[in-house]
Amino acid sequence: MRVKEIMKKAVTISSDSSLQDAARIMAKEHIGSIIIVSGDEIKGIITERDILKSVSEDSKSLERPLSEFMSRDIVMIGSKRLIDDAASLMSQNKIKKLPVVDDGRLVGIITSTDIIAHSKDLGEFSLF
Repeated sequence: MRVKEIMKKAVTISSDSSLQDAARIMAKEHIGSIIIVSGDEIKGIITERDILKSVSEDSKSLERPLSEFMSRDIVMIGSKRLIDDAASLMSQNKIKKLPVVDDGRLVGIITSTDIIAHSKDLGEFSLF
Protein backbone atom coordinates (compact mmCIF):
# COMPACT_ATOMS: atom_id res chain seq x y z
CA MET A 1 0.00 0.00 0.00
CA ARG A 2 1.24 3.51 -0.86
CA VAL A 3 1.39 6.59 1.35
CA LYS A 4 -0.99 8.45 -0.97
CA GLU A 5 -3.70 5.88 -0.24
CA ILE A 6 -3.87 6.70 3.48
CA MET A 7 -2.50 10.25 3.80
CA LYS A 8 -4.74 13.04 4.99
CA LYS A 9 -4.94 16.71 4.07
CA ALA A 10 -2.24 18.70 5.85
CA VAL A 11 -3.32 21.84 7.68
CA THR A 12 -0.93 24.77 7.29
CA ILE A 13 -0.28 28.07 9.04
CA SER A 14 2.14 30.94 8.43
CA SER A 15 5.32 31.19 10.49
CA ASP A 16 4.40 34.64 11.82
CA SER A 17 1.19 33.29 13.41
CA SER A 18 1.19 32.88 17.18
CA LEU A 19 1.41 29.70 19.21
CA GLN A 20 -2.15 30.42 20.34
CA ASP A 21 -3.32 30.62 16.70
CA ALA A 22 -1.85 27.16 16.11
CA ALA A 23 -3.45 25.76 19.28
CA ARG A 24 -6.87 27.13 18.26
CA ILE A 25 -6.66 25.59 14.79
CA MET A 26 -5.48 22.25 16.15
CA ALA A 27 -8.36 22.16 18.66
CA LYS A 28 -10.93 23.18 16.02
CA GLU A 29 -9.68 20.68 13.43
CA HIS A 30 -9.02 17.86 15.97
CA ILE A 31 -5.44 17.42 14.75
CA GLY A 32 -2.12 16.95 16.50
CA SER A 33 0.14 19.02 14.28
CA ILE A 34 0.28 21.87 11.79
CA ILE A 35 2.77 22.45 9.01
CA ILE A 36 4.28 25.95 9.08
CA VAL A 37 4.69 27.53 5.65
CA SER A 38 5.86 30.71 4.02
CA GLY A 39 4.19 30.90 0.64
CA ASP A 40 4.56 27.39 -0.78
CA GLU A 41 7.73 26.64 1.19
CA ILE A 42 7.59 24.35 4.22
CA LYS A 43 9.37 26.03 7.13
CA GLY A 44 8.58 23.71 10.02
CA ILE A 45 6.08 21.72 12.01
CA ILE A 46 4.48 22.30 15.41
CA THR A 47 2.83 19.54 17.44
CA GLU A 48 0.60 19.34 20.49
CA ARG A 49 3.62 18.27 22.50
CA ASP A 50 5.58 21.35 21.36
CA ILE A 51 2.73 23.61 22.49
CA LEU A 52 2.36 21.90 25.87
CA LYS A 53 6.10 22.12 26.52
CA SER A 54 6.23 25.80 25.56
CA VAL A 55 3.25 26.81 27.67
CA SER A 56 4.44 24.80 30.68
CA GLU A 57 7.77 26.66 30.58
CA ASP A 58 6.30 30.13 29.91
CA SER A 59 2.57 30.90 29.99
CA LYS A 60 3.14 34.04 27.88
CA SER A 61 4.56 31.93 25.04
CA LEU A 62 1.08 31.70 23.48
CA GLU A 63 1.46 35.26 22.23
CA ARG A 64 4.81 34.65 20.54
CA PRO A 65 5.34 33.59 16.89
CA LEU A 66 5.48 29.95 15.85
CA SER A 67 8.93 30.49 14.36
CA GLU A 68 10.29 30.45 17.95
CA PHE A 69 8.89 26.99 18.71
CA MET A 70 8.57 25.00 15.48
CA SER A 71 10.78 22.08 14.56
CA ARG A 72 12.80 23.06 11.52
CA ASP A 73 14.45 19.74 10.66
CA ILE A 74 11.52 18.05 8.99
CA VAL A 75 11.58 14.48 7.77
CA MET A 76 9.29 14.09 4.74
CA ILE A 77 8.19 11.32 2.40
CA GLY A 78 6.85 11.09 -1.15
CA SER A 79 3.27 9.99 -1.77
CA LYS A 80 4.30 7.07 -3.97
CA ARG A 81 6.44 5.45 -1.27
CA LEU A 82 5.20 2.39 0.61
CA ILE A 83 3.65 2.76 4.05
CA ASP A 84 6.42 0.41 5.24
CA ASP A 85 8.88 3.17 4.30
CA ALA A 86 6.85 5.74 6.25
CA ALA A 87 6.73 3.48 9.31
CA SER A 88 10.47 2.91 9.09
CA LEU A 89 11.21 6.66 8.77
CA MET A 90 9.00 7.44 11.77
CA SER A 91 10.63 4.74 13.86
CA GLN A 92 14.19 5.73 12.91
CA ASN A 93 13.56 9.43 13.59
CA LYS A 94 11.29 8.92 16.62
CA ILE A 95 8.49 11.01 15.13
CA LYS A 96 4.74 10.50 14.81
CA LYS A 97 3.89 12.87 11.96
CA LEU A 98 5.33 12.81 8.47
CA PRO A 99 4.55 15.49 5.87
CA VAL A 100 4.01 14.08 2.37
CA VAL A 101 5.73 16.02 -0.40
CA ASP A 102 5.73 15.56 -4.17
CA ASP A 103 7.94 17.69 -6.40
CA GLY A 104 8.71 19.98 -3.46
CA ARG A 105 5.01 20.65 -2.76
CA LEU A 106 3.14 19.63 0.37
CA VAL A 107 0.37 17.20 -0.63
CA GLY A 108 -0.64 15.69 2.71
CA ILE A 109 0.43 14.23 6.02
CA ILE A 110 0.63 10.71 7.40
CA THR A 111 0.69 9.92 11.11
CA SER A 112 1.59 6.92 13.20
CA THR A 113 -2.13 6.52 13.91
CA ASP A 114 -2.80 6.25 10.16
CA ILE A 115 -0.13 3.56 9.86
CA ILE A 116 -1.43 1.59 12.83
CA ALA A 117 -4.93 1.72 11.35
CA HIS A 118 -3.49 0.09 8.21
CA SER A 119 -0.97 -2.19 9.94
CA LYS A 120 -2.44 -5.25 8.21
CA ASP A 121 -1.10 -3.70 5.00
CA LEU A 122 2.48 -3.42 6.24
CA GLY A 123 4.96 -5.73 4.60
CA GLU A 124 8.13 -6.75 6.40
CA PHE A 125 8.30 -3.70 8.65
CA SER A 126 6.42 -3.87 11.92
CA LEU A 127 5.97 -1.25 14.61
CA PHE A 128 5.70 -4.01 17.21
